[in-house]
Amino acid sequence: MSSMNTGRSIAIIPARAGSKGIPGKNLTRVGGLSLVARAVSIAAQVDGIDEVIVSTDGEDIAVEAKRHGAGLHWRPAHLATDDSPVIEAVRHLRDELRRAGRMPRYGVLLEPTTPLRSVADVAQCLAAVHQGADSAATFTEAALHPNRAFVIDERGGVAPFIEGAVAWLPRQALRPPAYQLSGSVYAFDFEALPDDGLSFLFGRIAPVVVPRERSIDIDDSVDLSVVEALLDRGPGGTR
Repeated sequence: MSSMNTGRSIAIIPARAGSKGIPGKNLTRVGGLSLVARAVSIAAQVDGIDEVIVSTDGEDIAVEAKRHGAGLHWRPAHLATDDSPVIEAVRHLRDELRRAGRMPRYGVLLEPTTPLRSVADVAQCLAAVHQGADSAATFTEAALHPNRAFVIDERGGVAPFIEGAVAWLPRQALRPPAYQLSGSVYAFDFEALPDDGLSFLFGRIAPVVVPRERSIDIDDSVDLSVVEALLDRGPGGTR
């Protein structure tokens, strides 16, 4: 079959079965939906996404994905360990789609563990790559500005992480403003996706800045409680 690029856009939701911090984390329910289902639901609401695919090694996750209308990508065991880079699973999916003659042009990656992203966040990242960026991602204001970071050496010595930085400046005076990846949305042009390396940021990169409350990554029970509290805010929250 042909491997011709079809011009489609797909959403990829990586959801391993294993999790140490919260067992079965990707199936944990918040706001009435599992994390996997919430990611599928957001992707399905974005204009321009033609297919939603959950990449998993877990039968229960596969059942949940199919129940909410997503397709499946079965990960081999070596791409489903604790230290397996997500980008390798994306490349594996890309190669499968290419062999099947269903190669998309654009991809959007939505980690289930950042469930407070909005439809608009996803749409903005996808629009950026449609408009010529090689990759795009959501960023949020850094929780700690680099000028306030320190190094403690093996002898207990302390020094600014950035030489000459003054940690006691008011937040508004810290320049330039610092941002960190929010982890909620990545988008990319499959034609520009490198065959090696670990980063989803490559080529011409487009940033989409989002608020911190839409950037919480659930890693433990504290994060989960914060997400549930934000969802319980009702109309003023992110439900």
